Amino acid sequence: MLKTQALALFVALLLFSLKARAQLRDSTALTSDSTLLQQRGNTALTPDSISLQSDNSVLQHSCTHLRRDSVDWSAGGAFRRRIDRHTSTKAYRMLFIGTPLIVGGVIMQSYDRDFQRLRNGYVPSFHQKYDDWLQYAPAGAMLAMKACGVKSRSSWGRMLVSDAFSAGLMATAVNSLKYTHRVMRPDGSTRNSFPSGHTATAFMTATMLHKEYGHLSPWYSIGGYAVATATGVTRQLNNRHWMSDVMVGAGIGILAAEFGYFLADLIFKEQGLNVYETFSGQDRYCHPSFVGFAIGVTTIPGSYTTREGMRMHFHAGPTAGVQGAWFASPYWGIGGRLACSNLRTAINSVIQDDNFKSASVYVGPYFSYPVSLRWQVGSKLLGGYEFYKRFETSFGDIPGRNGAAFATGVSTTYLATQNLGVRFAVDYDLAPSLVHGSGEPLHKLSFGIEVCAVFWPSGRGKATARSMERTTTQRATARSMERAIGARK
Repeated sequence: MLKTQALALFVALLLFSLKARAQLRDSTALTSDSTLLQQRGNTALTPDSISLQSDNSVLQHSCTHLRRDSVDWSAGGAFRRRIDRHTSTKAYRMLFIGTPLIVGGVIMQSYDRDFQRLRNGYVPSFHQKYDDWLQYAPAGAMLAMKACGVKSRSSWGRMLVSDAFSAGLMATAVNSLKYTHRVMRPDGSTRNSFPSGHTATAFMTATMLHKEYGHLSPWYSIGGYAVATATGVTRQLNNRHWMSDVMVGAGIGILAAEFGYFLADLIFKEQGLNVYETFSGQDRYCHPSFVGFAIGVTTIPGSYTTREGMRMHFHAGPTAGVQGAWFASPYWGIGGRLACSNLRTAINSVIQDDNFKSASVYVGPYFSYPVSLRWQVGSKLLGGYEFYKRFETSFGDIPGRNGAAFATGVSTTYLATQNLGVRFAVDYDLAPSLVHGSGEPLHKLSFGIEVCAVFWPSGRGKATARSMERTTTQRATARSMERAIGARK
């Protein structure tokens, strides 16, 4: 209970601060724009002002071309605009990735030992030390690029202050929780398991890299978060952390970086800022190709025959996997999914010591519909193969087997940035029977959360980059007009 309250308080403080700042910024921007329009209305046009207005007209034409929703006045268009208005605030975007990870980690505490059994069932002797330095790799890449003269979001001073705030917030949150709750590590070594400091550091540095260089190419962001994910997975494979430790650590790392940059923005304002954050130029009809890492819970309702007179029941258990798809249009693509699960079982109401372990590989068409700029709904229809490992029961061993399987599911995806999204999914798998010849296929239901990297086509990416440059030009133009108008008064 204390752990849940501490996390809830942390998230609530962030939400309150960021929401207040977002509302203040929106109000200030609106007042500034209104004043500028009034000044323009009272000023005679000169060749200079005509030239500036011409540049703005080109910009407005470009934005209209990129944002189809801005001219869609149908009922559906109004609904989409209403959704985007509420989910595109700075506070919402900053919190939506980290908060579900923290909440999901708290929920996953009851499945920690099941995830440990999943690890023990496949790689019980895994032990590597590369995660000790891998957590710093995104920060190393960011500093190396900066030192080589690659232009980033921030100047050296602004970037270092942002990163210092981020590191301080992350260290404070992680260590206060570690030494308050004193959770025993899975290997029984020490009582400082919750949350994972390695994972928090990795996701904090990945978010730093994304903020500084994500505007140049999505691959910088994708690479950073891939390294962070590998760090978190390795911490669990090394039997040093529970799944809940890793998830909460990832959420804290992301929120710490977001809040650290937010504090630096309050201090520096536009000083030392080379690139302005933008998203609204992205066309919702882009092809939403993606790759993601998912975790969740799988259940198999009902009971199934193992041998004559014996019925097996399955308890809900953990599942983990990766999936991705290449989209040829905004609506359909081809992809695949790899997953494994570990479920506790009971035969004739007797709980078994060994768990039912399965792995699967699927391929097939994926479907997507862009509800708005930031929200998508999707589905899939897959075919593939399921593999069951041999497992021991108190009534005799059940041999491993494999067979053809089919899968479908529905999902909803929120794009927090142009190349990073969170997906919530419900999947159904029609899997082979537990025992060959029984004629009772397994009906598997999975509920999961997925962090995914989104790949927009190269042409769309270039349009977005140009939009970012024009946003900077537009602000400079507005400031020039204000100075020119003030000089003429």
